[in-house]
Amino acid sequence: MLPTPEQVRQYIADNLPCEHLEVSGDGSHFEATIVSTEFEGKRLIARHQRVYAALGDRMKAEIHALSMRTLTPAEYKANPNG
Repeated sequence: MLPTPEQVRQYIADNLPCEHLEVSGDGSHFEATIVSTEFEGKRLIARHQRVYAALGDRMKAEIHALSMRTLTPAEYKANPNG
């Protein structure tokens, strides 16, 4: 059974403290905007690794692809749409 965007959102929220979290998708391909203080001082690759860690084995078993914007609260406040 393919996960819904709401389920993917919950998977992330359960394992990563987020100030803002949006997920959309079609069941196998998802897009997410993730805003967390945990991203402060981290490079893009480290931010993505943190999200993959939050998803755990679901990234291998349930989620085929995840495109993400990973932002700190200050980055999101400065540019929420892009």
